[in-house]
Order: sequence, then structure tokens, then C-alpha cells
Amino acid sequence: MTDPRIQPLIQAINQADSPVRLIAAVRTLANERSPDGIPTLIQVLGYNNPGAAVTAMNGLIQLGDVAVPALIEQLDGYDYGARAYSIRALAAIAHPQALDTLIEAAEMDFAPSVRRAATKGIGSLRWDLMPAEQTSEAQAKVLNTLVLVSHDEDWAIRYAAIVGLEAVAIALDSDLVCRGNDRLTEIVQTDSTPANQARAQLAQHRIRAFPRSTASISC
Repeated sequence: MTDPRIQPLIQAINQADSPVRLIAAVRTLANERSPDGIPTLIQVLGYNNPGAAVTAMNGLIQLGDVAVPALIEQLDGYDYGARAYSIRALAAIAHPQALDTLIEAAEMDFAPSVRRAATKGIGSLRWDLMPAEQTSEAQAKVLNTLVLVSHDEDWAIRYAAIVGLEAVAIALDSDLVCRGNDRLTEIVQTDSTPANQARAQLAQHRIRAFPRSTASISC
């Protein structure tokens, strides 16, 4: 049952008669940080009002882990704008429950904005929330996706893959680090975009500088 304090705020969104009032109503609901507001905030992601959608997205991010199941379940398969906001929220929350959703979006979504958000997000998942016995396989899946996406024709998606490769390589404590580093070396040497080459070099520097518990890793 919806919290009675939240119902009037939801009603204000449904009855807003101008873009400004809609944004204000969404902001008021988001600031409550109530799980009861999650379905309405997700609904707003599909409104033709970018200000309201961004406000709703930020509200979902503030709610954090509790919003993840609904974001996954209600992911919009038709409205790429709403889907992009949902994926950006899932990437920012970084709960590993969203792993498969983010991987599918990074590899297969037709919208570049969705793919960029998902690609960047999968490298920064909070691995400590995943059972230890599942982590190695999941990180290998992420690395496979990032290596695949790093060959994309869109330079901005490749850039997002570089950011993801850096993040996941820093999180890894296994020989998978070397595979990620090898792909970054290829990008430095062969990518057609100077910005990507420079970002890959920076990623390698940060990976080398990161202290690790496994001293035997040497790429």
C-alpha cells in the first residue's frame, strides 16, 4: 500500500499542467526518497520533458539499490530515451544485479546513448555485493563485453569501453588484468581517434599504479 504522504505528490505529477510544474512536482517526489515513488519516477523517464526525466533519474539514483529491481523489470523496450535514462540510473547505482541487463544493452541496443551508458557502467559495478564464488565468472563476462565493444565503429562507444576497461581492471585481482591491459595497448597503437589513444594510455597508467594484493600479476 502506498504511503499516504506520497500519494498527493504522485497526483501532483499526474495533474501538472506545464513543464515547469511537472519538473517541480517530480523534484518534490524524488526528494522524499520513498520506495513508493519508484514506479512513478520510472514512468516519468518516458515523458517528453528532459528536465523532468533527468530529475526522476537522479531521484532513482538517490534511492539506490531498492530501485534496481523495478528499473530492470520496467525497462522500456520501445522508448530509447526512457531506456537510456534507466540504463544510466542502473549504471550509476552499480548494483551487480543489473549485470546482465547492462551487458545486453552494451552489446545489442540500437541506441548509441544507451550503449555508451551501459558500457561505461559495467566496468564500475560494486563487486563486493556479489557472492565471492560468482565474481570471477561475472568479471570475465564484463571483460569480454568491454573488449568486444571497444571495437565498435562509434568512437564515443569505444571511449566508454576504455573507461570501463580501466575500472574493471582496477577491480580485478587476477590474470584477467593482463587481457584488459593488452586490449588497451592495442587501442593505443591502432585506434583512429587520438582522444581514445590518450585515454587508453591514461587507463594503463592508472592500472599500473593501483596497489594490488596479488604481487604475481605482471603484464
